[in-house]
Amino acid sequence: MRRDLRGRIPPLPILRGGGILILTALICFIAGGSFRSMHRPDPVFPSEGLSELRKLSAWFPPLKGTPADTDVYLFEGSEPGGRMLILGGSHPNEPAGFIAAVLIVENLRVRKGRIFLVPQGNLSGFSHNDPFEGSPQRFPIQTGKGARWFRYGSRLTNPVHQWPDPALYLNPGGQKLAGADSRNLNRNYPGRRKGGLTEKTAFAVMEMIRGESIGLGVDLHEAAPEYPVINAVVFHETGAELAAITVMDLQMEDLDLRLEESPKTLRGLSHREWGDSADVAAFLFETANASHGRLKGRPSVDLILKGKDPNYVKAARLGRLFVPFDEAGISLETRVARHLASIRSLISAWNDLHPDQEIIYSGLPDPSAVREQGIGRFLHPPRQQKREPGKKPG
Repeated sequence: MRRDLRGRIPPLPILRGGGILILTALICFIAGGSFRSMHRPDPVFPSEGLSELRKLSAWFPPLKGTPADTDVYLFEGSEPGGRMLILGGSHPNEPAGFIAAVLIVENLRVRKGRIFLVPQGNLSGFSHNDPFEGSPQRFPIQTGKGARWFRYGSRLTNPVHQWPDPALYLNPGGQKLAGADSRNLNRNYPGRRKGGLTEKTAFAVMEMIRGESIGLGVDLHEAAPEYPVINAVVFHETGAELAAITVMDLQMEDLDLRLEESPKTLRGLSHREWGDSADVAAFLFETANASHGRLKGRPSVDLILKGKDPNYVKAARLGRLFVPFDEAGISLETRVARHLASIRSLISAWNDLHPDQEIIYSGLPDPSAVREQGIGRFLHPPRQQKREPGKKPG
């Protein structure tokens, strides 16, 4: 830095340096507030049919008070019947599963049996974004009285909550994976009682399945359009007949889903380990999400909601995708409707095959109405959210 003849530093460079420091501090303050806002819970307003709101730690106390201690919504009928688990948000950057579960929570009533709903399976994953993806932190869903804002999280547990990743991860099923998969809930089943936070979360889910004698379990997911297992019902072999009936029923509604049996050598996933570790018919549903794929263009709220992307249109024309894709895209409404239709058909098939364990319910939003009228038509209006969380007025 230049000095004057007396060795003093002129004031202008000092002012410039101080200005840069102030600007840097301001940027850090604003960014820090935005990142902190990702830890605020998403609003969920259960229907009057809710019997009990619990935490996942009710089945595994060591999880209590941790960032993974997610909400479990219990809907119980007046008559005994079958018991079902619906798990969304295993991967928080696959919003159709989470939103489908929220829609059910906010509308469901059960007359016979019990349904356990976990909208945010990996709660920690909702508190951050995947690095280098440039994804928006939130997306809005318009209701009749304003927008409901929901977080668009990461596929993995927040590294602030579980760190460091091992160089190589040997999961509880005995499979060797990349180190980051130690934070992937759907690679950690059946979990470990004394493992990392993600393994404990998986173990707690298994404790709930076993402790509540859940006979039917569904894990809701999304995948990139270029991924082979897409628009699919993935099933444990113990639920093969249920899966076949479900897919045939959906095909009669012009919903084309493929059947995929869970590979016995692919360990750590819900559709394999749930069925191996408990007496439950285990399923995983996949829908096609362009915002989740590698071929997408610029990440945006619009891409999450409308699913339109010219790169995928080109890839479809070249035969590189495993689902049809055109200029109309694949909207969040379409993806959520697929999950709802699949759940409805699966429960119907379950009731046909297990009349002594029926699950009788009402209030599940009609999939066609969700596609045509929008998701917000079936969500409760916002009660406190006046703007996007983390944003200041004006």
